[in-house]
Amino acid sequence: MTFLTRRTAVAALAAAALFASLATPALAQDKIKVAAAYTVPFEQQWVSRIHLALQAAQERGEIDYVATENIANADYERVVREYANAGHQLIFGEAFAVETVARRVAKDFPKTAFVMGSSGKPQAPNFSTFDNYIQEPAYLTGLIAGGMTKSGKIGLVGGFPIPEVNRLMNAFIAGVKEVRPDAQFTITFINSWFDPPKAKEAAFAMIDGGADVLYAERFGVSDAAKERGVLAIGNVVNTQDQYPETVVASAIWHYEPTAAEAIARVKAGTFEAEEYGPFSMMKHQGSSLAPLGTFEDKVPAEIKEKVAARQAEILAGTFTVEINDAQPKP
Repeated sequence: MTFLTRRTAVAALAAAALFASLATPALAQDKIKVAAAYTVPFEQQWVSRIHLALQAAQERGEIDYVATENIANADYERVVREYANAGHQLIFGEAFAVETVARRVAKDFPKTAFVMGSSGKPQAPNFSTFDNYIQEPAYLTGLIAGGMTKSGKIGLVGGFPIPEVNRLMNAFIAGVKEVRPDAQFTITFINSWFDPPKAKEAAFAMIDGGADVLYAERFGVSDAAKERGVLAIGNVVNTQDQYPETVVASAIWHYEPTAAEAIARVKAGTFEAEEYGPFSMMKHQGSSLAPLGTFEDKVPAEIKEKVAARQAEILAGTFTVEINDAQPKP
């Protein structure tokens, strides 16, 4: 009897030790330290989607997340270095205006994973890049805009003429032309990622020129459209609740698939320099066309049918929206 008790106890201790040796590394990877460095405020539409996805991952208990907003370009390297030195295993951010310094920090911390918004290529071994490949829903909003314009004049206001912006504008224009081949376009870049007053003024000028639908790549455009009684097409976020009589449709960016992929690879120890942009495409649920909401009964039935058919074709892989990174011209 004593022999059996001791044997059982020894077996139990051995099993416990084995479980501990197997479970401890896994438990250690249940939550990783993640940081993000942003040169614009959290409310800026592009950054807001990244911030939202990482906050959600933190709420699920997958990561410990900290972030800094409104970082001056001159301070970006310092902030990112501080996060890396503090032991954050994964760092997100947008490196468009700070490309050189972001890549320099990544070189100095080869064991830290970096996932940065960038027009450049991944940098081995640890600097991955991404952008919002949401040209598919942008094209669908173009179909809607083409069906809603009465004047045939459409204005587009963008931040900077970089590939990430150009491809969305070009996709939108292609959608408009499919429905309204005679449409005319006015295009302005405000050379800022967050300057609503400047975007608003650019939009006013377009409305004065006869535009009755505006592509709001930047915040501020929908305000101008609302004040002048014309329509707007949203980008990245759905602001129809703020502009129920103005914003007809929006191409929505969902950063969750990109964030989830990067987090999973860091936890698995398989992270390497890759291009994460494709995770923003509709087939990965990285983007979508927002519901028409208040415009459900205002968009012509034939346009809604065309949009639904095209969306089904995109998801089935039988229709491809061209990726055109060239600067769009009026």
